Amino acid sequence: MTKDSEVVHGYPHLDTVRAAITALHRRLSPEGVRSYAPSVLPGDVAFADQDDLHLGAQRVARALVQHLRLPDARMIVSFREMEHAASVELTAGPEYFIELNDRFRAHRRDIGAALAHEIMHVLLHRLDLSFPGTRDNEILTDTATTYLGAGWLLLDAFRQDDVSRQKLGYLTPEEFGYVLAKRAIAFDEDPSAWFTSPQGYTAYTKGRAEALHDARQPPLTAAGWSGRHRYAKDRRYAREHPGAAAHHPDAAPSAYAFEHGPDGLLVCFPCPTCHQRIRVPVRGRVRARCGLCRTILECDT
Repeated sequence: MTKDSEVVHGYPHLDTVRAAITALHRRLSPEGVRSYAPSVLPGDVAFADQDDLHLGAQRVARALVQHLRLPDARMIVSFREMEHAASVELTAGPEYFIELNDRFRAHRRDIGAALAHEIMHVLLHRLDLSFPGTRDNEILTDTATTYLGAGWLLLDAFRQDDVSRQKLGYLTPEEFGYVLAKRAIAFDEDPSAWFTSPQGYTAYTKGRAEALHDARQPPLTAAGWSGRHRYAKDRRYAREHPGAAAHHPDAAPSAYAFEHGPDGLLVCFPCPTCHQRIRVPVRGRVRARCGLCRTILECDT
């Protein structure tokens, strides 16, 4: 939890975020991922100032448990002074104990955001899905919370003014916006009306622009002129230099790369939906289907 300190912006964790989206699709399957539609709705996790603190926290936790498809998980929520926003005791269940930072007693509208992250820890624990290292595992948790429909609460908890600022989670605001936009595109949702935080909404629009950029990269037919021009130049170089590097040394890890197969030149590129890398022959216009998320992609190879 960032409180009254500098908020990191941009996309420093983007490679790990994309790996987390891929891991979710591999572990849950396309049907499993789509079972988390629609997102949890604002009314289901609303917390009024006049609500009883503990009963209200239990009610919100129950709504999130139901959304995240943990029917036999009972969350016991308590409050205490602590450094972080919250913590959860991961056991075999069926009861899980969540502790929330005492400051949420006075900031009740953000209780749902803190609970969403901790309950996702429970789901990932049950799925036996984790990344090595605390940092990457927390990025996986934030990404999964957002992609499976509860993480817009974390982005909406980002608020900043002249004297104070608050951000929950390990992702930057723009990275939360990126994952939320990925979900919105895949699930045909529009979460923009759910934001109460102007800063959260701005971060969502920036993240959405980055997510749309993924779908406009060559060899996809939606790529712009400059991308198509660069791709044609790289393709020509790959054909003329079979022993050269598969891609330009300055290219991003998420960029396309050329390979030489027994039947001719191939191009390998990330699926814009799940980021699983796809390999197709270089033969002009082709329609490719991602083997992981099953997205149909129109390509000009």
